Order: sequence, then structure tokens, then C-alpha cells
Amino acid sequence: MIPSFRFRILLFCMIWATSGFGVLAQQSKKIPVQDTGKFDRDYALEATMLGFFAKDGTRNPTLKAKKGELVRIRITNGEIMTHDIALEKLGIKSKTILEKGASTSITFKAEQSDTYFCSVPGHRAAGMVGSFEVVEGVISDVTIAGQLPLKDGKPLNLNFETGTLKDWTATGEAFANPLFSQDPSPVHEKEMNIGFEGKYFLSSGGTLHYKLTGTLTSVPFRVTQPFAAFRVSGGALQDTRVELVLAGTDQIIYHITGQGRATLQPAVVDLQPYLNKDIFIRIIDNETGISQIPYIANDKWAHINFDDFLFYPTRPDFPNELKQKDIIILPPLDPVLHAGLSGLEAAKVMTPPKGFKVTLAAAEPDIIRPISFTLDAKGRLWVVEGHTYPVPAPEGQGRDRILIFEDTDGDGTLDKRKVFAEGLNLVSGIEVGMGGVWLGAAPYLLFIPVDAKTDQPAGPPQKLLDGWGVHDTHEVLNNLRWGPDGWLYGTHGVFTHSNVGKPGASDAERTKINAGVWRYHPTTHQFEVFAEGSSNPWGIDFNDYGHPFITVCVIPHMYHIIQGARYQRQAGKHFNPYTYDDIKTIADHVHWVGERGPHAGNFRSASAGGGHAHAGAMIYLGGDTWPKEYRNEIFMNNINGARLNVDHFERSGSGYEATHKTDFLAMNDSWSQWLNMKYDPSGSVYAIDWYDKNQCHSSNPDVHNKTMGRIFKITHENDKWVKVDLSKASDMELVNYQLNANEWYVRQARTILQERGPNKKVHKALKQILNSNPDPTRKLRALWTLHVTKGLTEKDLTDLLSHENEYMKSWAIQLLTENKTVSPATLKRFTELAQNDTSALVRLYLASAMLRLDPGQRWEVVDALAQKSEDKDDHNLPLMVWYAAEPLAALDMKRALQMAERAKLPKILPYTIQRVGAIGTDESKKVLKELNDKLGKMDHSHENHENLMLIGKVLEE
Repeated sequence: MIPSFRFRILLFCMIWATSGFGVLAQQSKKIPVQDTGKFDRDYALEATMLGFFAKDGTRNPTLKAKKGELVRIRITNGEIMTHDIALEKLGIKSKTILEKGASTSITFKAEQSDTYFCSVPGHRAAGMVGSFEVVEGVISDVTIAGQLPLKDGKPLNLNFETGTLKDWTATGEAFANPLFSQDPSPVHEKEMNIGFEGKYFLSSGGTLHYKLTGTLTSVPFRVTQPFAAFRVSGGALQDTRVELVLAGTDQIIYHITGQGRATLQPAVVDLQPYLNKDIFIRIIDNETGISQIPYIANDKWAHINFDDFLFYPTRPDFPNELKQKDIIILPPLDPVLHAGLSGLEAAKVMTPPKGFKVTLAAAEPDIIRPISFTLDAKGRLWVVEGHTYPVPAPEGQGRDRILIFEDTDGDGTLDKRKVFAEGLNLVSGIEVGMGGVWLGAAPYLLFIPVDAKTDQPAGPPQKLLDGWGVHDTHEVLNNLRWGPDGWLYGTHGVFTHSNVGKPGASDAERTKINAGVWRYHPTTHQFEVFAEGSSNPWGIDFNDYGHPFITVCVIPHMYHIIQGARYQRQAGKHFNPYTYDDIKTIADHVHWVGERGPHAGNFRSASAGGGHAHAGAMIYLGGDTWPKEYRNEIFMNNINGARLNVDHFERSGSGYEATHKTDFLAMNDSWSQWLNMKYDPSGSVYAIDWYDKNQCHSSNPDVHNKTMGRIFKITHENDKWVKVDLSKASDMELVNYQLNANEWYVRQARTILQERGPNKKVHKALKQILNSNPDPTRKLRALWTLHVTKGLTEKDLTDLLSHENEYMKSWAIQLLTENKTVSPATLKRFTELAQNDTSALVRLYLASAMLRLDPGQRWEVVDALAQKSEDKDDHNLPLMVWYAAEPLAALDMKRALQMAERAKLPKILPYTIQRVGAIGTDESKKVLKELNDKLGKMDHSHENHENLMLIGKVLEE
């Protein structure tokens, strides 16, 4: 039932990297040549996540043809994984295959050199890419001849053609009877091609006796030629390797493993530094291949194959040369001990910290495929069952539903269950409040009004927005959450392309998004992209100061989200072509090991956090029953690692740095897939588990489990269950909840007050907290609640611009620009803050605010911010100031360049030069020439020289 270990290494990856086929899909397509069965060049490749492999073992071989020849490239799947093959320039691709052994092909006429690759998202970046070359002349793979090393004038038995181990010494069992003369050999599987030279080759056990270990050492011999080559295959494991050793010193001068394939490939060694010195060969197999993980089979590649050591007078050129850089050598598998457990068993095997326990709150058949959830004002769970995923159903034929769960007696079990709605389609996010249920259900953002007395819909679903894409259905709009400002926030993935607007809106009235954070206002019905970039965020939360953070996959995982910012993208380009650079992760770490990229660390990265795929984001603010060390820390599930990662935030400049803390919890179960976590009124945490053997998104619904799902509850020994219903609380009780240590009460109460609307008594009480409470986080809570209940005037907010606390000033700036316009007096105050305020955070909010104002209003503030030399190394400010400054070039090129010349922030001047150059008019060329002349008369510093070079390049273009 389980494929061999080697084919499993990279099988699972919840969220994938860029493929490049998004670009291919946008190009004009050419119709492939019909497959007639007659070809001038017929290439057969095996496809795995490690690459495309030719029969001779070459990884991603360069495929050649003469111009005009008919070419077929056929791939056969080497694992259970979706693969295809595509040509980039020609714009054709094969059908997608899933099962191991399945085949597909592309057929075309060779007209130009091209790139072939797998278009499944993430596979190209993982290494499934190679070259196709159109060549002239004879296509030949002939290489120069080599010769056996000599000792005492006689050739050594380094190719085993004597049929014995003459000139070798063996220890251990692996080399007791290691010589074979058949292909396939009796110790390898029948379909394996060894491809050895002469009569014999050597194997330390093949795929039959892989458990054997031992060492084989040659006699020493003199290096008489500058290069050597030998053939090697077998496991890509640290303890199955060939070493060349300097005799008398035991210094290893070269080593290489196999790459997890049977076919022998030549490895070339540069021996020029060791000419006339004695060396020997040591073949090592110290790997038994015995798996410590029940659901992972033993590694049959725990052996080494060897043949044909020869000297060469010049460097030989082998088309299938095995190079060390092409081999993925990984650490041992993580010891995940369990798989396929019942809900009760799964809870028992988890290992939380001391003082905590995990209990099963609900499991199949009561909950199946939980994809999103939230808590309401009664502490109940509203859970989406995602039965439709991964393929959207035709309109009106969806199968998703929403369930309401409740623990009525505090025993940790969700013993009460209601069905709220059924027949929904591709639901990926849910939030409740403001009179109903809000659903991300691409292509729609839906609202279902709720009858609070019956917990039933009070009307049909309303389509608030449409145009949400379904290109990649694990990257649709998701993780809805109320922000402190009263907007509904959500996230969106990079490989789905949305053009969002109200139903019936024209294209000009819509907003594009394909990666980032968006928000929607529940009463004004405005939609905005709050920030763009990242990969596939599947979690967002806010800290005590109202700052949002997202967790993502494949690229570095942690981002502090700033309004208007543009972040590192997994793929594609920013919508604004003048972005030039984007803001990177705040994390000082990643959660995967090795230098081969995120996918290569799957199932081997426990030491770093478990792997690259993350789901959920919970900044724990659940009260004072949990130890203080967890407050304001962000929790995220590591899908491949089956564990909860924790990152710690430290303020740094205008933002934060994130460091890795000890993982909070190990599930110890490879099927575990927690998609989100949230704390409840007692401070305990609920988590939904999309329990599934397959950890990787696939558009094929049959590779996903359709019958399982769990909800778990994490409690600390200090947690006390409470039964609450804030919907019945008075207005003044809701105001007092803004002081509660548990943020659940704060957020629920604020949303209820927002729904109830303006109230003078509420405003008076909140202003008392705002003015008198010594804790800035409590002041902020009062400020946010005043804002959502329309209790603030412009004067109230401009008065806060003089506050001594940077968080109060920065939030006043954001709220003043909510409507994308400010008064002249407020703009003047912004300029004064930009010139004089000592807080980098305040300057960050000013830069962000400028992005919301008409460019003509930005000059003075942007000019002042650009001159702050103390921010030149800040994580956010140089780029945020550039994003605000960029449109000014189109308003007044000379003034923009003059401002950029004064700037102390890096890149402002070169970016402005590029931006002016992009205008492309005679006037833009004139002002750049004037700048060129001016700079040419100034000092010849390195920076000045670079700007002169840039102007020359821009003018030339």
C-alpha cells in the first residue's frame, strides 16, 4: 500500500512553489503536432519530484534535435504524484498523470531551443526542468577512452573483470558476495537497469539485501593522470558512499553517493592536485535502510553500486555524468510514529507541554473535512465541512455545509450539534457577526442572515462580491476574521487570480488580487486589497496592538502586514510595475532543513520546525490562565511536521523580528492536518483537523479522504470552563469587556457594539478608558471600539497625534485616512510628524497613510520621510516610502528627482530615475540628461557612479 521510500521523499507538500506554467498559460498556445507514431527523435523520461530522468540516469537531460525534426517526449510517472511535461516557448503541455507507471507525452516539430518542465505548481521550482536544444551537425555522445590504474606495472582489478575481489579488502556482510554479471541483477528489482560495463559490477546488497552493511577498500595506487571517473548508483544517503582517500593520511579528497536510482552513472574526479601521490578507494555502506516509522517502508536504496574506475588524460565528458550538486542527500527521516488513528487515539499520542492536555472534542461521523471555523458570542463553534473541495460544483450543486457545535456541560466534548446550512459550494472561510454568517465561497463572498432565536438562515445567501478565482482551489479566499477596525479581513493565494467587485460591476470597478490580504467593510460594503504579496497565506491574526500577521508556505513563513505594503511573492509580478523591490519576511529562520529548498526537507525537518507548509495563525491572547510565555506569541500548524510551531515577536525599528521558539505540540501522527486554531472564553484552544493521509493539494478529488475529520481541544490545568452569551449583555457590560484579559471577550463585545450602532453612553464610557487607563493596549481597545461605533471626530483623532504613545499616534493616523481623504490641517500635522517624530512606527504609518491619499497631497510628508537617515536600515520604511513616492514622478518629474536627490533612504534616487525613465517622453529624457550632467560634475563616489551608469542605461533603453 505504501510506495517505496525513495519515491515518498517529496510526495507530500501542502502548499506548492511556483511552476512557471502561469506564464505559459498566458502566452498564445500552439497546437502540438499530432502523434502519428513516427518520430525523428523519441525521448523517454521518468518523472518524479526529484526531476525528469533518462534511462541512463541523467537528471533533467539536455534533449537535442535538428531543426525540422519531429520530436516526441514521453514521460512515465515514477511515483504517486501529479506530473506533466510542458514546453515553455512553444506553449504546449501534456495531460496530467497521477498514478505510478502512468504515461503521457508531447509531440512537436523542432523549430527553436526551448525549456521543458512540469507545470504542476511547485514542481518546476523543486527541480523538474531541463533544456531542449535545436542543434546542427551530428548528435553524438562519444567520449574519450580511459585506462585502469597500474600497480607494479600491472592493471588493478578496479573494474572487477577478474570476477573476484582481487586488490580489494572487505569487512562486514555487504561485500561478502558483491559481484554480479546480470542486468537486472538478482539483487535488484526486475525493471531496474544497471547499465554496467564489461562482465561484472559491484553492489553492497541491491534492493533485496539492502539491510547489509560493510566496507570495501582497494589497495593504494599512484595517481598518474589528472582525471579519473567511475560509475556509481544506489542510495542518496550519507552512509552509502564512495570515497577517494589520500594514502597514509586518511584524508578524504572526494566522495559521492548515488542519487536513489539503479542505473550506474559516471562520476568525474579532478585529481590534478594529487598527481604522483598514492590514493585508495573506499566503498562504504553503513546504512541498513530500516525505517523507524510504521507507515514508511524500509529504504531499499540503502546500498551502493560501483564499477569501472579509470584514469583519463583530460576531463572526460559524459552526457549522463552524476554531479554532487544534483544529488539530494538528506538527514534521517523524522520519527513520526503514528498514522490512521481514531480520534481518541490521535489525542492520546499527542505530546503537549507540561500542564496541558489535548482532548477529542468531536470526530467523524459528526464532523467530516473541517476546512474553516470560528466562534460566536456564545462560545459555540461554527464549522465548515468542505465536501466540495477540490473541484467546484456546478452552480447550485455544492455539497458543503455549516455545523454549529456546543459543549453544554464543560466536559470538553462538543455534545450538541446543529446543521445551519447545506448545499454550499467550495466554502473556504467563515466568520460570524454583524447579523449573520460571512463566507468565502469562490467565486463569491457570501452573507447569510441569521435568525438568532432558531440558529437558522433568515434568508437566502447574499452575493456581496464576485469575481473570486478558482484556478487553484487551495489558494482561494480564506481565513475570514474581524479586524480591530471593524473590517472583515481575509487572505488569498498566489496561483488563483481574482478580479473582485460587486455583482454586475464593470472591469474598471473591480480590484485584482492574486496574493495577499484583503478586507471588506460590513456596512459600507467597500472592498480593498489591504496588502499584496506572499504565497498561499492560510492564517491571519492580530496582536495586542492591532498589528496583523500572516503565516504562509514554501517561501519564508512569517510577515507583519502593513496597510499598502507589497511583500515577497512566491510567483508572478506585482500589479504595480514600478514596485522594483518588495518587503521580505520578518523571520530570522525557516522551518525546513538543507540547502535544496523547502520541498526537499519534507519529513526530515523536525529539528527546524517540521517543514515548509503552514496552516492557521493564532496569536494567543486568551487570558491569564496559560503561562505568560505564550501571550502574544503566534501559533501555526506545520503540516508536514505534524506539530504546532511557535514564533516570538520582538519590536525592531518600525516593525518586528520573529524568532523560532520551541514547538508547542507534536501530534506524532502523519495524517494530522490542523487547519486553524482559536481560543475560547475559558482561554482554551480549539483546533480543526482535516485528517487525511494525503498532505498535498491535488485537483483530483479521489486522492483526498472523504470520510474523516476531527476537532481537538487544548486546555491548561488552570483553565476553567465558562458558559457565556455576550449577545444578551448590556451595552455597558460590553464596554467593560474591553478590559478583559481574554481577547475573545474584547473582540466579540466590539463586534456586537458595532452592530448595535452609535450610543452616547457607550462613547462616554469608552472615552473614559481611552483617556484614563494607563495600559496602551486598553486605550487601543477603546479607540477601536469608538471607531467602529462612530464615536470619534476628526478632532478626537488629530488630538491623538500629540499623544506620548507611538501606538496611539500611529492608529490615529490610520483611522484618519480610512476614507482616503484628510483636511489640510490634518495633512499639515502629518508633515510635522514626518519631520519631527522620533518613532519609526509613526513614520511607517505615515508612509502607509500616504498610499491612501491623492498623490498630489503627498509631497511634503514623503520628502520628510525620505530624509530620515535613521531609517535607512529599517525593515519596512525605505520601501514603504518608495511606494508612496513612486506616483509623484508622473506628476512632476523635476520635483520628484530633486526630492530623490535629497533622500537619505537607500534606492529612492535610483528608483526615481527608473520611474522617470519609464515615462518615456522627450521631457523625461531631458530631465534625466540634466540630472546626468549635474551628477557628472559632483564627486565620484560609488553611489554617484552607479546612478550615472543607471541614467545611461535608462536613456539607452
